[in-house]
Amino acid sequence: MQIIEINDCEKLNIFLKENKASMLQSFDWGEFQKMVGRKIWRIGLEENGELIASALIVKMDLNRSLNYLYCGRGPVIRNNQDTRNKQIQNFKSQIQNLFDEIKKIAIEEKSMFLRIDPDWNLDEVNIKFLESMGFKKAKKEVQPKDTWILDLSKNEEELMSGMHGKARYNIRLAQKKDIKVNRYSDINEIKNTKFEEFWKILEKTSVRDKFGLHPKDYYIKQLEYFGKKDFINLFLAELNGKVVAGIIVSFWGDTAVYMHGASDYEFRKYMAPNVLQWEGIKEAKARGCRYYDFWGIAPTNKLIIQTEKVEDWEGISRFKRGFGGFEKNYIGAWDLVYRKGLYFLYSLYK
Repeated sequence: MQIIEINDCEKLNIFLKENKASMLQSFDWGEFQKMVGRKIWRIGLEENGELIASALIVKMDLNRSLNYLYCGRGPVIRNNQDTRNKQIQNFKSQIQNLFDEIKKIAIEEKSMFLRIDPDWNLDEVNIKFLESMGFKKAKKEVQPKDTWILDLSKNEEELMSGMHGKARYNIRLAQKKDIKVNRYSDINEIKNTKFEEFWKILEKTSVRDKFGLHPKDYYIKQLEYFGKKDFINLFLAELNGKVVAGIIVSFWGDTAVYMHGASDYEFRKYMAPNVLQWEGIKEAKARGCRYYDFWGIAPTNKLIIQTEKVEDWEGISRFKRGFGGFEKNYIGAWDLVYRKGLYFLYSLYK
């Protein structure tokens, strides 16, 4: 067993797709992170020439002197997304090798901590496992800890009948009111006034729904890089040529993910967000995806300990649940601290 630097795009992506991993661990996501000016490492654990674990590590600069390392929806373990297995101690020793290598990076980069949010279920076994590795629960999530998933194995008629009646009605209402949905993958098609219209709506929506935004250039570069590969598309709902809502959806492996969205409140009676999601669902199904991930929701299980307030998510959560599906609760973000004094001050500041 040996630690390797992963430079083979195809090898890594095949491993990730075989193990149902997120696009946030893909080779391409690493390339995109470099595009936006971040330093990355792709680390693998290899046995007999085969990958058994991988981690895409991104350096997150807070200012000129402070940073932390982030592994989004990772690390990824072969055939073992959930840590419940009969050889838990062997698994622990394997993953320890990976974390030891990451610690070397942290020392070199003077990083305060490593933050991970692995694609593992929220349960006592997984929590105890991370605690035994020295991790502590982060006070802030990066990726949604609780999400809403739609199984796309049914046909369109069955998917529609599985929705809440109001969701079906709103989709048909939007279609009746002549809301047209256009799908864009080529950044050159949307760098004109269409993207500017979407961006203005996104800014307004972030204030209204109380969520943070990346810089404008982040979205442009995301669409530019992944649009060429047709991994990420922008769907715009238009009324008489005017953009009234939009969503950004990724397609990778067996899952489509609703990543970002915005709607113009002045045009709320046209129900554009409903038909946008329906078009995203149909496109995911046409591509052969098994699941459509609506991303973050407020969990229904009130016993789940929240690290962030989710009261403001109730409206958008009802909207997402209206399309049918099921709730999935991940273990969330966890920190492995390297510089305890700085970490304490940073946590206090946050």
